[in-house]
Amino acid sequence: MSKSSESQKPGLKVSNAQSKQLFEEGFALAFETRRKTKPWARIVNLWKTAASNGNLRAQFYLATCYDFGNGVRRNVRKSFDWYLIAAKRGKMEAQYNIGIFYRDGELVRKNYSKAFHWFSLSAKQGDSLAQLNLGFSYFHGQGVKKDHHAAVYWYKKAAARNEDKALTNLGLCYKYGEGVTQSDRWARHYFQRAASLGNVQAKENLKRLSMK
Repeated sequence: MSKSSESQKPGLKVSNAQSKQLFEEGFALAFETRRKTKPWARIVNLWKTAASNGNLRAQFYLATCYDFGNGVRRNVRKSFDWYLIAAKRGKMEAQYNIGIFYRDGELVRKNYSKAFHWFSLSAKQGDSLAQLNLGFSYFHGQGVKKDHHAAVYWYKKAAARNEDKALTNLGLCYKYGEGVTQSDRWARHYFQRAASLGNVQAKENLKRLSMK
C-alpha cells in the first residue's frame, strides 16, 4: 500500500503536497485505468481527505461523487455544499453546477438572478454549457434584462465549442432575425452543424427551410 493510501482517512490533516498526491491517486483510479469496476469507496476516501485539506479539484470531484452516488449514497445537500466551496474558489465547472441548482430550484429556492451570476462566472472562464445557459438567460430575460444581442454573443461562444443546442439556438436567431439580421443562409449553416451533432430540433428546422 502506498503512503498516500495509508493517509486517506477523512479528516486527517495532511500537507498541500500530500493532498495533491491523494487527489491524483483517486483520479488515476477513477479515470486512468482500464478496469471496468472502479474502487469508488476508496476513491471517495482519498478525495475526502484531499478536499478537507483544501485541494480544489478534490472538492469538485467529491461533489460529483455525492451528486451521482459514486462510492457513497447520493446526497444532494453534500453535493451542493462541496460544489459551492469549489465554486467560490473559482472552479469553473462547479460554478456552472451551482448555476443549475438555482436555475432549476433543486435543493435551493429557484433564483434566476443567482443562476445568472454563477453562469456568468463560469462562462467567462470558458465553460461551454455555462455560455449556452448564459445566452439562454439573456434571450429570455431570466435573472437579467432581456438582450438578444448578448444572447447571440454567448451562443456563439458555446457554438465555437460545438455545443449543439447553442448551434440550434443560433440557427433560430438567424431564422427569425432575433439579435441578428435575418438570414436563411446563416440559419441553415448553424442548423446543419447542429444536425451533424445529432440535434433533432436542428434537423426538423432544416427540413422546414428546405420547403420554403
